Amino acid sequence: MNQTTSVEHRRLAEGLGGIEIERLSIRLGEGRQAFDAVQDVSLSIAPGEFVCVLGPSGCGKSTLLGALAGHWQPSAGAIRVDGEAVAGPHPERGLVFQHHTLFPWKKVLDNVAFGLKMQGVGRRARHERARELLRLVGLEGFEDRYPIQLSGGMQQRVEIARVLINQPRVMLMDEPFGALDAQTRLKMQELLLEVWARVKTTVVFITHDIDEALFLADRILVMSPRPGRIIDEIRLDFERPRHPDLMTSPHFTQLKRHCLSLLHPQASVNPLARLSALGPQTASIHNV
Repeated sequence: MNQTTSVEHRRLAEGLGGIEIERLSIRLGEGRQAFDAVQDVSLSIAPGEFVCVLGPSGCGKSTLLGALAGHWQPSAGAIRVDGEAVAGPHPERGLVFQHHTLFPWKKVLDNVAFGLKMQGVGRRARHERARELLRLVGLEGFEDRYPIQLSGGMQQRVEIARVLINQPRVMLMDEPFGALDAQTRLKMQELLLEVWARVKTTVVFITHDIDEALFLADRILVMSPRPGRIIDEIRLDFERPRHPDLMTSPHFTQLKRHCLSLLHPQASVNPLARLSALGPQTASIHNV
């Protein structure tokens, strides 16, 4: 077992990465422009759990993630990680966005190692750690490339490695594969599950894609349209490791229909009309 895996498994054994959210509300804007983005959300996430927050665009799921990251302050309620109140951003709550935030003037190795550089870790030690993580995400041999020389999927791999180098208790992911094409997106989902199976950090993953949530998660939290509230919790008993053929199984399809009925209540009244409105590609997926 390498250093990356042993450190993260020790953290899991010590019960690190647990999240408690109690009656959280977040109000954004000022004066007449103010609105409730998140309203009265309470939930618990166990250390090492992979949770997807599923909801329509604009429902407040990214705002919820931003509050977990420490970028938004609650209007009411509390957020705690391992019993400590979230007061602001911290490297132990790593954040991965839909579009990478890599430094374009730094090579891949130095992008990944940057967090350790800020902590005062010496060049040799931080580069050794960065190389380990690049191997973990399948980018060995790309250490000397610049971000612009990589594909979108490869850039996101670097982004994930850069977050993991800080050994976060929690990894917060805001639709990290949303900008990728379908084939690359599926490959990145499989890669993420492989990495998570080894490091076992807690993951909170934001998505509006039902297939993605069902394929990745231990548990799905479904949010209502704004103001965002948790309207359902779905525990998934699919075996791990997971493979793409899971998506054609009858149980997967049944759960997908349930999620669709929550996100689009009108679909339960006239599902064929709803699928037609979503387009031929989506309709064919649902008819598998």
